[in-house]
Amino acid sequence: MEPRIGITKDNRQKVAVALSTMLADEFVLYLKTRNAHWNVEGPDFHEKHLFFESQYDQLDEIMDEVAERIRMIGHYAPATLQQYSQLTRLSELSREKNDSAGFVTELLADHESIIENLRAHINHFASELGDAGTSDFITGLMEKHEKMAWMLRAQLK
Repeated sequence: MEPRIGITKDNRQKVAVALSTMLADEFVLYLKTRNAHWNVEGPDFHEKHLFFESQYDQLDEIMDEVAERIRMIGHYAPATLQQYSQLTRLSELSREKNDSAGFVTELLADHESIIENLRAHINHFASELGDAGTSDFITGLMEKHEKMAWMLRAQLK
């Protein structure tokens, strides 16, 4: 059944496409954070192992929220590795060392990229596509990423 939520079908499609890219970015960041959790080495191993776990738990929740938002506006969420690899704006870097500073630096850059992308869509969703709900939703996501980025950034001082 077609959602009757005050947003045109065309605009819901545009929002769903943008959210699908956001979901792919969240998935790739989740996977990279899992990688850091599994593979970090060094004298701060235990501390960083637990830190990265707390971050991927937050990202897991964010992915679910983004996928559910896509469903709320009447579209299906992408859910395959192939779709994510085609949609994501993030890259997977291969690492020579598994040190915490390297992982933190890389994850911080990805969070900041996501923050900039979310910020760029806030007014677009509300003003141009008539979807204040998704605009509000991604504002909340942006704030979550800002906090996670702060936690990463503080570790590089």
